[in-house]
Amino acid sequence: MVIIGGGVTGALCAYLFSDAGVKVAVLESKDAGRGSTVASTALLMQEPDRDFTDLARRFGAGAARDIWMTLGRATRDLMRTIRTLKIECDLHERDSVYFTLDPKKVAGLRKEFDGRKAAGLPGRWLSSNALREMTGIRARAAIATTGNGDVNPLQACHGFLSAAVARGAAVFERSRARTVKASTAGVVVRTAGGTIAAKVVVIATGYARPGFEPRVGRYTMKDTYVIATRPLPPRLRRQIPGSRAMGWDTDRPYHFLRWTGDGRLLVGGEDTKHRGAKGSRQRLTKARGRLASYLAEVYPMLAAERPAYVWEGLFAETPDGLPYIGSHSRYPKRLFALGYGGNGMTASFLAAKLLLRSYREIGKAGTTDSPLDLFAFRRGRR
Repeated sequence: MVIIGGGVTGALCAYLFSDAGVKVAVLESKDAGRGSTVASTALLMQEPDRDFTDLARRFGAGAARDIWMTLGRATRDLMRTIRTLKIECDLHERDSVYFTLDPKKVAGLRKEFDGRKAAGLPGRWLSSNALREMTGIRARAAIATTGNGDVNPLQACHGFLSAAVARGAAVFERSRARTVKASTAGVVVRTAGGTIAAKVVVIATGYARPGFEPRVGRYTMKDTYVIATRPLPPRLRRQIPGSRAMGWDTDRPYHFLRWTGDGRLLVGGEDTKHRGAKGSRQRLTKARGRLASYLAEVYPMLAAERPAYVWEGLFAETPDGLPYIGSHSRYPKRLFALGYGGNGMTASFLAAKLLLRSYREIGKAGTTDSPLDLFAFRRGRR
């Protein structure tokens, strides 16, 4: 098995495949974890990027519920695996709140809550006062959910790669895959340093594709922005009641907030269509100001805070907010994990689990993606 991509997706695939006894080689064009992984805010979210009501309208309530439950199991399994392997990556299990600042959107948020409850999904309704008491966030209403979390993404990536190496995997950094060619026995991957033959190759690059790979799936590249406060002193922390819950809002594109282990608050969002390197400094400055203003609106007691850090990330947004996981009819002997959107860590772990299952089924019943219908390239086309 060859895995192209040494970010967190490739690391999770490497661990699960090697733990299952598969011989694994990971090819990373840069340093492991130093692409999109290091810029990630690493939210471990069971909620997809699209509301339950949106997914139910597109796929039906039953399929929407299955998507939700599948991501919930993946979130819990990922946190359990991190603890079992004793990976030191600042893992915290968090309550989460999905809130609105707009009084005109309260009714829509309530409809979302009612739809989730009718489907048997977890969550509880919070009034403005209950939300403020729980989190300190100043908003109109919210849906609270237990069982989400966050981690340090680079530490998690390196931890899973180390676990894979301990199980026999080989990791080759700064080893760009130049070509992948199908053979009668499988695939041959060529790098500047040599070739590797394997039964299957996993393209675990998230959104970026090697230069030789045509674009598969439909997605839009987006720039996203994040600010981080300084570690807040106790006098400020005492002004923020309740737990360190993570949150995101009903804006589209949405904003999100999460705490770090050392008491910083991360605020992200202001997503725009990707526009390349030209003008990125100016866009970063503008996004920093807008996110600081948003922080002051949500937490007025932090209005005087100035961001200690600001950075830009890149991600792929699919039309329905769900990742692409599995095989593609035009590219035999390749398995893909692409287009995670905002819940990349959870989707990465889910992808690794499903691709392992798909790998085991290759050659059986003439299909490689029977367990992947919810996230397959062909979803919604039957």
